[in-house]
Amino acid sequence: MEENRETEEKRKEENARKKNAPLIRLAFTALFAALTAVGAFIRIPTPWLAFTLQLLFVFMAGLLLGPLYGALSQLIYVLLGLAGLPIFTFGGGFSSIFQPSFGFLIGFIPAAAVTGAIASRSNSIPHALIACLAGLLVSYLFGIPYMWLILNQYMGNSYSFGALILSYMLPYLPFDALKILIALLVFRPLRTTLDKICRREL
Repeated sequence: MEENRETEEKRKEENARKKNAPLIRLAFTALFAALTAVGAFIRIPTPWLAFTLQLLFVFMAGLLLGPLYGALSQLIYVLLGLAGLPIFTFGGGFSSIFQPSFGFLIGFIPAAAVTGAIASRSNSIPHALIACLAGLLVSYLFGIPYMWLILNQYMGNSYSFGALILSYMLPYLPFDALKILIALLVFRPLRTTLDKICRREL
């Protein structure tokens, strides 16, 4: 009788954990949407250019939240900015779609999804590295063509893809590599902590 009671209590606890886990992940989804917004205003100057930390939080969203919640965090960020909140580097509002760099913001969504999909297969550093590199590639695959479209078709310029890659991709790659390195250094302890929170072990 006592064993049955203990088994029933354990089953209820497990069911409660399963119900709470999605809510906890949704809370972290909102957190990463906010972190991406904050990252837009953390501009780090260098002798060549200034870069933000947004991609770092995109990588971390995918690594920690997985493909679904990671992508959702970035979708929330983009929608809030389009709704008028000044959380993009160039402000906010629906007119943001006419900014040449808006394609990179769109790319955050699939970049987080791809990063999360690959990273979810393993907790290893090599897997996470491949995941971040794939996410970075997706970001540029969205960002550079969108920039070409706005600059040439909307603004009437005549930039080539090569020129955009030389100006808006290659100079940023060393700093993208630094963001990936930071993500690789911290994601495993943070993922363990998040999993424990979802299981209420803390």
